[in-house]
Amino acid sequence: MTEDSAAGKAAGKPEPTARTGLGQGPGRLLVMLYGVFTVAAASRSVYQLIAQYQEAPLAYILSAVSAAVYAFITVSLVRGGEGARKAAFTCCAAELVGVVTVGTWTLADPSAFPDQTVWSDYGMGYLFIPVFLPVTGLLWLRKARRG
Repeated sequence: MTEDSAAGKAAGKPEPTARTGLGQGPGRLLVMLYGVFTVAAASRSVYQLIAQYQEAPLAYILSAVSAAVYAFITVSLVRGGEGARKAAFTCCAAELVGVVTVGTWTLADPSAFPDQTVWSDYGMGYLFIPVFLPVTGLLWLRKARRG
């Protein structure tokens, strides 16, 4: 306990509320996975946008969007707090919609994607982690609301 919080308790003042630990316990694994996917998707999409843009612009832009979503969720999980939890929950839901939409689109019309995205074939190129990650994130964030 710091001197300020000890003085606050002695004066009858409540301690400032701490942020919820979204990145604590099982949330640490989510932070790690989202961090790794941020780096993987961002580095891949930056290279592809610079060196191969003409080959499959839609695929490369979607990979960049997925990297941005992963980065936002990572920061929200690390930041903690109810506002960050709600923002991360919304982004995980949007990510799941994106994975299902792009995954279905790549199977229904493969010619629309001459090259793979992170979310192609429901994340098959990434061991299907992109489809399981938002589901796990949503479950964790829902549980964190109650905690």
